Amino acid sequence: MRDFFKYTFASILGTIVGLGVLGALSLGGLLIIVGTIATSSKDAGPNVENNSMLVFDLSMNITDSQPTSTTAEALSRTLSEDSEPSTMTLRQVVETIDAATADDRILGIYLHSTSSSSNGFATLREVREALERFQDSGKTIIAYDQDWSEGEYYLASVSDEILLNPLGVLEMNGLSSETTFLAGGLQKYGVGVQVTRVGKYKSAVEPFVLTQSSPESRQQTEKLLSDIWSDFLTTVDRREKISAQQVQQVVNTRGMLMATEAEQQGFVDRLAYFDEVVAQLKELTGKTEEDRTFEQISLPRYAAVSDAQRATKARSGSQIALVYAEGEIVSGEGGSNQVGGDRLAKQLRDLRRDEDVKAVVLRVNSPGGSATASEVIQREVQLIAESKPIVVSMGNVAASGGYWISSYGSKIFAQPNTVTGSIGVFGMLLNVQSLGNKQGITWDVVKTGPYADIDTVTRPRTAQEMAIIQQMVDRIYQRFLNLIVQSRNLPAQKVSEIAQGRVWSGQEAQQLGLVDEIGGLNDAILAAAELAELGEEWKVEEYPQTRTFEQILLERLLGSRLKALVPTPEPDPLTAQLQQLYEEVSIVKNLNDPFHAYTRLPFTFRIH
Repeated sequence: MRDFFKYTFASILGTIVGLGVLGALSLGGLLIIVGTIATSSKDAGPNVENNSMLVFDLSMNITDSQPTSTTAEALSRTLSEDSEPSTMTLRQVVETIDAATADDRILGIYLHSTSSSSNGFATLREVREALERFQDSGKTIIAYDQDWSEGEYYLASVSDEILLNPLGVLEMNGLSSETTFLAGGLQKYGVGVQVTRVGKYKSAVEPFVLTQSSPESRQQTEKLLSDIWSDFLTTVDRREKISAQQVQQVVNTRGMLMATEAEQQGFVDRLAYFDEVVAQLKELTGKTEEDRTFEQISLPRYAAVSDAQRATKARSGSQIALVYAEGEIVSGEGGSNQVGGDRLAKQLRDLRRDEDVKAVVLRVNSPGGSATASEVIQREVQLIAESKPIVVSMGNVAASGGYWISSYGSKIFAQPNTVTGSIGVFGMLLNVQSLGNKQGITWDVVKTGPYADIDTVTRPRTAQEMAIIQQMVDRIYQRFLNLIVQSRNLPAQKVSEIAQGRVWSGQEAQQLGLVDEIGGLNDAILAAAELAELGEEWKVEEYPQTRTFEQILLERLLGSRLKALVPTPEPDPLTAQLQQLYEEVSIVKNLNDPFHAYTRLPFTFRIH
């Protein structure tokens, strides 16, 4: 019996060890195989044939910073030749188009769209400027879609030829911004809301306390939309066959044009089916009718080629650090889609102390958030400005806390259609006393001081407590005004007038002195090089630096379950509306300022 247990135990132990060794070998083998594939794919890279068309899917999501990939997404892209990222950074897109401009193998660009796009107009403007440079070089741009939306047409209007499916539609109905008001629902379910704010235009709290926009909120939204729409009209007016007046006429009377009407009025050059477009592109690229398709390379695949070429020709010399502040500003470290006050401040502090970094470009694409976190970041921006140039580049939105962290920039750039300003402060405190009482839930508190439970959500705040909170909000608002007076060298009276929580477009912000120059990210980088007197010998390094696939795999392979490698389908309209409602409510999770004071845009500010 003793031998039985001895041999059985030895067998079990051997099996466990064997499985461990096999697992280690399997993991090592997997890493080696994946690493080999990744390395070989990087070395080989996609080929670019002569007379190729660069294919640009306008539905691609264009972000400022590199999106965080899951292990599954990284693995899928590495192992699949056909898998392409659905997201690219703005800098990648612009630099790829510029690389194609100088590449004799690229004959032209083919613009098309596979689904709807959510890219902001400031982002689209910068992409359009790159397309204009491409066209000015003598190369052709052809655009085709089954239906044209305004955002897509904003880019397509630069094309030499715009085509539309014979059964397609051209949308031209102007811009809108719809706000979801939750006050009625919160009241129905017994959720109490108390607010403090400074600035008559600071409308971020309105969805929680009103059932419709205040006159001030409606006024500022109408003006902002008017400014962005004016830029749209000015841009598409450059197309020879249509005028801004003609576009506005369609907006006022129709809202959309059927394919034949769009052709007759000059919005599109020709009606064609997809196979006819392919035939045209085959002929343009030197292919025959027997060939399956035209000579082409997609924008993401060509980006890999141009990235490799830039790596071999990388500039040497002094470094310009490009730092991204994209998302809600929150206290602490923050998540992957947030601007953590402590995390960004540390990054800026490290760059300030780095002698190899001669200038910093801070790219801001944020609606704001925590006032405390904004102040933490702003202080580091101010300290950098005292020792080396720091140029701010505003993206689609750099408002409220987003403007707070921008104010001490050595120079501030914005696009005409950037959303900025919103210089105001609000506080919002929820309580669930009525909701709990309706369910038979009550609370009892014992405390050593009258204000010990001021942060509770189980009861409304007293008048004395609200007065204390309002004093803090007033103090933070005054700090906001003072830093703008100091950083922008503006009279206090003028700052007080243009503040009040009002939102401004980039072009109006420049006239008011809140922005120095109209321009994009590349303009900001060139300005930083000029301010630092770097001449031609400099390079750009992006922060935070993105992790490689190998780093992601090593960090997550043992602890994560791979998600499905199939793309997520677009939700139906009802599901999309429910998701939007969830997003409206979930924003409350980001309200983590220790003083309950926030410098943020209106919660539901979306432009359609």
